[in-house]
Amino acid sequence: MALLARLPWPWQRALGRGLGALLRTTLAGRRRIAERNLSLCFPELTADARARLLREHFAAIGIGVFEFARAWWGSVDPLRRGTRVVGLEHLEAARADGRGVIVVSGHFTTLEACGRLLCEHVPLAGMYRPHAQPAMEWAVRRGRSRYAAAMFPKQDVRGVVRHLKRGGLLWYAPDQDPSRGDSAYVPFFGQPAHSLTSTHQLARLSGASVVLFQHARREDGGYTLELWPAFEGFPSTDATADTARVMAGIEAMARAAPEQYLWIHRRFKRQPDGVSPYA
Repeated sequence: MALLARLPWPWQRALGRGLGALLRTTLAGRRRIAERNLSLCFPELTADARARLLREHFAAIGIGVFEFARAWWGSVDPLRRGTRVVGLEHLEAARADGRGVIVVSGHFTTLEACGRLLCEHVPLAGMYRPHAQPAMEWAVRRGRSRYAAAMFPKQDVRGVVRHLKRGGLLWYAPDQDPSRGDSAYVPFFGQPAHSLTSTHQLARLSGASVVLFQHARREDGGYTLELWPAFEGFPSTDATADTARVMAGIEAMARAAPEQYLWIHRRFKRQPDGVSPYA
């Protein structure tokens, strides 16, 4: 990854598309998951349109590998030159009274690069899942410590709440099917999705505001980072309703750049009736 990060950016974009095509061929299991997700979430599309979206998705994954490498190991100068940042005033308004802010995004292929780009404007901390492999754990912490204000293991809820109570900013992506933790089934692309209620819980414990962070790779090679106005009346007394609001926001962002959302994740593996759509 460190070596890949040093290739010229035009080469990386071209190689990324080729890598995506290779991954689409070789990762048959992940391809089938993505195909199933697209059929569940975009039933209105024709089979040809979904196949085209699948190809674009794997191309986005391939480019994302090189963006990931640059975010951790290289320079983001070529990415920075085409970046547009919209809505910083919403973030400043949310923290004007000294409150912390939970900056919620989703698992998009642009997540790592755009997270680093946003950190050049605001001091974001992040949460991450610790890795059992020491080399990977070292790489995660070293890579993100280059730009993040702090890194919290996902189990360190006390540290996160303390950071937010001090007026800190936390970048958080709660849109994958959790293996543990408080959760609820809420709609996502019209499907029941097993979802963490942690955005509600963290906001309740810390008094933090919640701002959505939309990021996308544009056709011209640049990036758009957009911060939305803070949720009003959040958190409420209903954790499930609050979680549904968060997932609806992430769905809106995914619909805006559908090829860039991480469809290779088994988002709907748990269902209320116990029947997985991936069986």
